[in-house]
Amino acid sequence: MEHLISSTIGLIHLIFSILSLIFGTIVLLKTKGTKRHRKIGYLYVWSMIGVIVTAFMTYGLYGKFGMFHYMAIVSALTLAAGILPMLFKKPKNYLSLHLGFMYWSVIGLYAAFVAETFVRIPKVVMESGTPNSAFYSMVGIGIGLVMFFGAFFFIKKSKKWENLIADK
Repeated sequence: MEHLISSTIGLIHLIFSILSLIFGTIVLLKTKGTKRHRKIGYLYVWSMIGVIVTAFMTYGLYGKFGMFHYMAIVSALTLAAGILPMLFKKPKNYLSLHLGFMYWSVIGLYAAFVAETFVRIPKVVMESGTPNSAFYSMVGIGIGLVMFFGAFFFIKKSKKWENLIADK
């Protein structure tokens, strides 16, 4: 457990991450636009804010600002691009923007989960305290697969979402 959680911030980050995975998955799988969707969606947004904030407080892998911090910036932008159109009901295609960006926010979270899992494989990942080429290869392939399947399902779901939007 010592290698899994190295600090109180790491534990808080893990808890927010697990909650985000649960809430994000529920939102992706359940009917859109319902009261339940909105409630769980807000839980997802708040737990993701916790993930992002605590990510910027974690420096165990590099000892400084690293690759995962840049991905946290992308995650924050994706989350904001998904929730702000719903809050302001603008621009005209706000529902499409919301669905697309929130979908990719959750897929990005899955990709982060894969990358974080590889960080926990000590000998394969670290040489002299720094990530090695096997780490970057494993992370790249893992994220690539998550994004590939995410794109596949996004294309498949987009047609259903277009019909949902047309009905509103």
